Amino acid sequence: MPIATINPATGEALKTFDPMSAEQIEMCLRAAVDGFGQLRRTSFEQRATWMRRAADILEAERDQLAALMTTEMGKTLASAKAEVTKCATGCRYYAEHAQGFLADEPRDAEAVNAIRAYTRYQPLGPVLAIMPWNFPLWQAIRFAAPALMAGNVGLLKHASNVPQTALFLGDLFTRAGFPYGAFQTLLIGSDKVEAVLTDHRIRAATLTGSEAAGRSVGQIAGRNIKKTVLELGGNDPFIVMPSTTLDKAAEVATIGRCQNNGQSCIAAKRFIVHTDVYDAFTELFIEKMSALTVGDPMDPNTDMGPLATEQGLHDAEEQVRDAVDKGAKVLLGGKRPDRPGWWYPPTVVAEITPEMRMWHEEVFAPVAGLYRATSYEDAIAVANDSPYGLGSNAWTNDPDEQERFIADLDAGMVFINGLTTSYPELPFGGVKRSGYGRELAELGIREFCNIKTVWVGEPGMNRAAAHVE
Repeated sequence: MPIATINPATGEALKTFDPMSAEQIEMCLRAAVDGFGQLRRTSFEQRATWMRRAADILEAERDQLAALMTTEMGKTLASAKAEVTKCATGCRYYAEHAQGFLADEPRDAEAVNAIRAYTRYQPLGPVLAIMPWNFPLWQAIRFAAPALMAGNVGLLKHASNVPQTALFLGDLFTRAGFPYGAFQTLLIGSDKVEAVLTDHRIRAATLTGSEAAGRSVGQIAGRNIKKTVLELGGNDPFIVMPSTTLDKAAEVATIGRCQNNGQSCIAAKRFIVHTDVYDAFTELFIEKMSALTVGDPMDPNTDMGPLATEQGLHDAEEQVRDAVDKGAKVLLGGKRPDRPGWWYPPTVVAEITPEMRMWHEEVFAPVAGLYRATSYEDAIAVANDSPYGLGSNAWTNDPDEQERFIADLDAGMVFINGLTTSYPELPFGGVKRSGYGRELAELGIREFCNIKTVWVGEPGMNRAAAHVE
């Protein structure tokens, strides 16, 4: 894929960039090492000042940055503005809480024959961040804010279709006052990732992207004994039980499936509805999905814009066609409109069966699969019959059912009676093929820290203890 801004609403190539040369990459690696040497010695107070300044820049330039994201990947302008605001909130969250999250943690000194014992969190060094295009600012910021506040530095390899957003990110933290080299953008293709990741100066990596990309990065990092955090998407269930309020469930289901033009890892994708309310929910769901306005993402009245890439459009078409060829029924949408750009309408497909690709694969488009469940046990069985386990969503007003869903859903996150989303205050991540590790909250900032054990005693005081490693 070329490194280029291509407007997905029209298919028009607006700006193309040359990938960095080997010499330019080397300069960035050297700058990262130098930047780490400076940043790790700064105080939390100083880093927090810079991080708050980064938040100020984001807010001051929100409208221009939002328009850039909309141009590059097609999200609505309203959602792009909300993304910029969320990024500023994330920066301020870690500016406020990083010092507390990484404070020394006392241990039982008496039990280990010490006068002091504790754990200390220290930064690892340069971290390679490989980020996707669907939330081109937030995905990067939710790594960068905690990483920089911990004293690490970042090298960003962003998706090739959002190069101008990537370049903004590459300058943001330097403009805010962080040392030069603390956060840089590498304009490179995926063919250069292995060389960067294997470089001895890179200490760890984080990736949000496809399962295939995660396998590749995980294997390379594993061979080189480097820490990774992987978030590889999901095929999230949205379970509707008879006790819930169907209209509210259908409203949130529509938002959950079509947010970000249907291109979100934690979007609801498999709608598993109890048979007692299946027909009523389906009618409400189709009504709300069909009411969405699809059009110019710059128009404030638009609910949904185009898909971000031509390949994504082809993938969605093929997955729906596969389901239909094997007996599924399209209740809404399902046909690409005849217009320039990469458009796909809100779509509802029913009677999904295990031999169809949609049963096991994530559809990264506004395509909802409907599944009928005969009981709680049936709903759980369908929900967990997936290679992925990122988010999950259940709608029930029965307290016992709520507790059962929390216990039984095989996912990194469970949301009951509300939209699945990410918050700086909550850990974010999955299980199974959705990856490992956590972003956000206190767990996210600790992922790229050396958790150092410290034991302090009087000279010779532990000599009498039995030594067993």
